[in-house]
Amino acid sequence: MRAVVQRVKWAEVEVDGQVVARIEQGALVLLGVHQSDTEQQARWLAQKLAHLRFFEDEAGKLNRSVLEVGGAMLVVSNFTLYGDCRKGRRPSFTESAPYDAGRTLYEQFCAYLQAEGVPLQTGVYGATMQVRLQNDGPVTLIVDAPADSPITP
Repeated sequence: MRAVVQRVKWAEVEVDGQVVARIEQGALVLLGVHQSDTEQQARWLAQKLAHLRFFEDEAGKLNRSVLEVGGAMLVVSNFTLYGDCRKGRRPSFTESAPYDAGRTLYEQFCAYLQAEGVPLQTGVYGATMQVRLQNDGPVTLIVDAPADSPITP
């Protein structure tokens, strides 16, 4: 499971001309699910992101989590995060989870984030979405769940 996390002043998702989700200060999370991912990895990644310190403290150090700053997360499914561009000119998406398995793990990830106390908004799984944001920093991180995720984040 892979997340591209962007610290934002605000972010929103539009589907078919309608804004379906919006947050103010917090993080936009683009979430990719690999075909071999498990529920343990979804739990590990949710716990990691809920407590990851990528917001500034009073001294300007990245020392506060989204929970500590009272922020929210906007989670958007993004199967293209597992696009393989090493061969040819067209990405291969064979490593991405099939639709139903990906959706299940995406929903589990979101439920685990909420269980950690993170205010959450989501895009529409599988839809074509327009994502708008004001990046803050910019601070952008790529977080991969380890293959053997019983590790405490």
